[in-house]
Amino acid sequence: MKKNIEYYFSPMSPWAYLGHERLNTIANRVGANIELRPVDPMKLFAATGGVPLAKRPAQRQKYRIYELNRWKSFLQSPIIIEPDFFPYNPSTASLVVIATDKLFGQDKGMLITQKLMEGCWVHNRDMGSDEEIRNCIEACDIDSETVMQSITTQETMNQYDENTELAIKNDVFGAPTYRIDGEPFWGQDRLDFVERALLD
Repeated sequence: MKKNIEYYFSPMSPWAYLGHERLNTIANRVGANIELRPVDPMKLFAATGGVPLAKRPAQRQKYRIYELNRWKSFLQSPIIIEPDFFPYNPSTASLVVIATDKLFGQDKGMLITQKLMEGCWVHNRDMGSDEEIRNCIEACDIDSETVMQSITTQETMNQYDENTELAIKNDVFGAPTYRIDGEPFWGQDRLDFVERALLD
């Protein structure tokens, strides 16, 4: 029986970006299903004691840059450490992931997530912009109008809220968090443990 990975994230998160392709590779290698659950980071922080980046002490903000540079070097990632359009409102991008996953399945859901993340973290684009989001959808060989219409439905908007509520209920407090058999793994630096859990 296939194991399931609950994948809680925001497309705006650099840490989710750094882990996204590796998560997909692990899931494909072990034959696991990925349940995409983009969440509202502000609501998640408010409920779990998190603090938005701009409100964190200077020491924590500086250390974040050190860590991003270390992971950029270690993974040989093209990530831009301080993109021009960060932070942005990730709601539309998150709704697009939900709609794409529902309409076209997990593979396309993972692909559009990758494209949206690359938009900010590799191509330095404003991913709060509908135009940039539509470009990402089209890059996945999907009709952008179909997806953009779907994100306005109550069902899609409710799913976004439900994802966030479920994350809080399931002890998630940051992105990305991967949950397997009820056990959460916070951060892309826990992907080795994710793979071990899938193989148990």
